[in-house]
Amino acid sequence: MKKENITSSPNQTKKLGEKFAKEILKNKPKKNGFVIGLEGELGGGKTTFIQGFAKGLGIKKKILSPTFVIMKKFNNFYHIDCYRIQKSKELLDLGFKEIISNPKNIITVEWADKIKRIMPKHTFWIKFEFVDEKKRKITFTY
Repeated sequence: MKKENITSSPNQTKKLGEKFAKEILKNKPKKNGFVIGLEGELGGGKTTFIQGFAKGLGIKKKILSPTFVIMKKFNNFYHIDCYRIQKSKELLDLGFKEIISNPKNIITVEWADKIKRIMPKHTFWIKFEFVDEKKRKITFTY
């Protein structure tokens, strides 16, 4: 199933992320970790969306893209950035399989298309596309 959203500002993108997080908290499957794969170009809104998403989960800390450290953990919320990853093994070495199999965890993966072969089948995909300088088309696929 696909659902498209158009946002006209970073604030709207954050609000969409926050709303999505609140829905996930209500309806999260209990079998595995809830994995969200984000894909889109640089500046497309992925990190902005995750900032709102984290707020919706009740996380008070400032969310920045973990491009250089690859992964940040906030309680049971993981923010992973695969922009600098060359091989999927790099993420597997950080315990990715264990993280995604824990039903308490919620995991967001920026640049998930770079590690598509190790992303779980139950991944919830979100694609970010430029409409123009300010507008973004954000497509949820589940």
